[in-house]
Amino acid sequence: MTVPIKPVRVVTVTPNPSLDRTVEVDRLVPGTVIRASAMREDPGGKGVNVARALAANGVACTAVLPLGGRDGRLLADLLDELGLAYRSVAVAPSTRSNVTVSDSRGTVTKLNVPGDALTPGELAALAEAAVDELGGASWLVGCGSLPTGAPDDFYARLAELGHGAGVAVAVDTSGPALAAAVEAGVELIKPNLAELAELAGRELVSLDDVVAAAEATRERGVAMVVVSLGAYGAVLVGDGEPWLAVPPPVVARSDVGAGDSALAGFLAGGASGPGALCSAVAWGTAAVSLPGTAVPGPDLIDPSLVTLRAARGSQPLVRPPS
Repeated sequence: MTVPIKPVRVVTVTPNPSLDRTVEVDRLVPGTVIRASAMREDPGGKGVNVARALAANGVACTAVLPLGGRDGRLLADLLDELGLAYRSVAVAPSTRSNVTVSDSRGTVTKLNVPGDALTPGELAALAEAAVDELGGASWLVGCGSLPTGAPDDFYARLAELGHGAGVAVAVDTSGPALAAAVEAGVELIKPNLAELAELAGRELVSLDDVVAAAEATRERGVAMVVVSLGAYGAVLVGDGEPWLAVPPPVVARSDVGAGDSALAGFLAGGASGPGALCSAVAWGTAAVSLPGTAVPGPDLIDPSLVTLRAARGSQPLVRPPS
């Protein structure tokens, strides 16, 4: 089912949010005592990051997420400080906390904790809360990993609810949860190269491979596929010509959450066509230049610096373009 897309207002759902702690060091040397140069705490989880990026650029959005325990309360405090519109569902388990270590060379080491299991009732309450927020929304966006024990079809069920409310659905996840969302016929998925390869069941080594795998995914019912390729940029496969958008050179500080900013940029850029793809890459590139999971504002985003061309090529994707 393809839902007509309205002017942008976004509701994000993050079933496995996190409190993200980022530590900056000069050099990470295992087994030694290292003095940190900076530390920050950010609200985390892919859907939360998408909502934060949208809000920082004046796009109407609401984040829906479960919160529990001490770190859940701290995460809520951080959302309040940001002024982000959100709706929380109280759950028994404590919200997880992830740690990122970023060194001066731009190397990022991320320690992700699996989220504790939510009950079927808690998961149902989360989906119900999302549906309650869909009035006037154009997109329902389900993002991130699922808590331990959650059914693989959580996002697929969420898509059915979104479509029932006449809202387009985007999903950014991986593994069986992504496969189930594809079968539900969502309007947009945003895998990275490894996630698309897993979905396709084969190695993808070139742009031609990426486009072919994305086209095969569209044949299963997905309207658009945006594939993030790191320093190569991103590919859009939808109606018409497949496009590749290549970012300008950037001094990387942290790539954590950059894909979430890219998804936000695609939605804010109209969610269709090469212009939206350039917006996505510009937002993601700006995010890479920031610490931790900080999101860029409009002063850092410049789509005119992104290079756009047809997504064709059999050369292996082995190193960033010079």
